[in-house]
Amino acid sequence: MDIKELLNQTDHFAANAGCRIVEVDDQHAVAEMTVNSMHLNGGHVCQGGALFTLADLAIAALMNQHGELTFGISNNIMFVASAIEGDHLRAEATFVADHHKIPSVQVSVTNQDGKLICHVTGMGYRKSKPLPKE
Repeated sequence: MDIKELLNQTDHFAANAGCRIVEVDDQHAVAEMTVNSMHLNGGHVCQGGALFTLADLAIAALMNQHGELTFGISNNIMFVASAIEGDHLRAEATFVADHHKIPSVQVSVTNQDGKLICHVTGMGYRKSKPLPKE
């Protein structure tokens, strides 16, 4: 089972939030979701936690695609525009540095029109153990 299948089956939090990995290779990973009413905050725009969950799933796919268990140790999110109900969001993660112990990535979350919604940076820690298979 590749990392795309594994995370789509085992990351229950992201799946319940409507997030799904759609692409993964050595240099990037893409997760997508469509904003619906459960994602909206009190201001009737997509809640920041939903945006972070989408970005975090893309980060997890990229950092774990080598098969070594990697956990996030630091993340930063900058919101630049609001996403609204019906928007289809795409989070694309790319490596800043694919370090053997402490990889770092950047993620751009955009809507269906290519408009930047938020930018996320993440750093991970690679454990000396294989990724669980299920």
